Amino acid sequence: MSVIRVVLADDETMVRAGMRAILSADPGIEVMGEAADGAAAVELVGEHRPDIALLDVQMPGTGGLEATETITRRFPGTAVVILTTFSEDAYIARALSGGAGGFVLKTGDPRELVSGLHAVAKGGAYLSPEIAHRLITELGATGTGGRMSRGAAARERIERLSARERGVLGLIGEGLPNDEIARRLGIVPGTVKVHVGSILTRLDVRNRVQAAILAYEAGLVAEDPFRSSG
Repeated sequence: MSVIRVVLADDETMVRAGMRAILSADPGIEVMGEAADGAAAVELVGEHRPDIALLDVQMPGTGGLEATETITRRFPGTAVVILTTFSEDAYIARALSGGAGGFVLKTGDPRELVSGLHAVAKGGAYLSPEIAHRLITELGATGTGGRMSRGAAARERIERLSARERGVLGLIGEGLPNDEIARRLGIVPGTVKVHVGSILTRLDVRNRVQAAILAYEAGLVAEDPFRSSG
């Protein structure tokens, strides 16, 4: 079993200690280092090249959102999961545009943190249920006309994809990692990885979370696209 290598950043010492304890209890996760601000987190990512950077959204100096943008730009092999007590749309929108692949609430079940890291490490997308519900609610809350307009735009965008790519996008929308998508479609994970890369490029989205939202808006998935795959 491959171990998920994690760098974590939070300005509160006790919170970092708690997160380290939760993560260290899972034999499939190794904490490579801790930071108290986003700038230090970026340095740690550059030093260790972990699989995931787990970042608090608000820290003194360079916060998690700024660090997310830097990490995804400079170290594309490291995924970012945002840890937050906030579910405001502005934070989610900026983190999404910055390339974050997951969002976990500090006030949530510790098992969500572990599940979220495993999902993202496998190439999936993860949002805590409360954040997912808020985001999906917001997608449909601007009125029928607004939602229909977004849906039409999303359907037009996915017309750029091949039939196979649309099938893969629908499964991305269900939050499935590459190995599960491969199993569902009867193809090898390497082929799924190629399809995912093509989908992100053709749709001009930065990561699987943005792709999942687009899949939801286009009607490829009926339920929240950020459920843990397990």
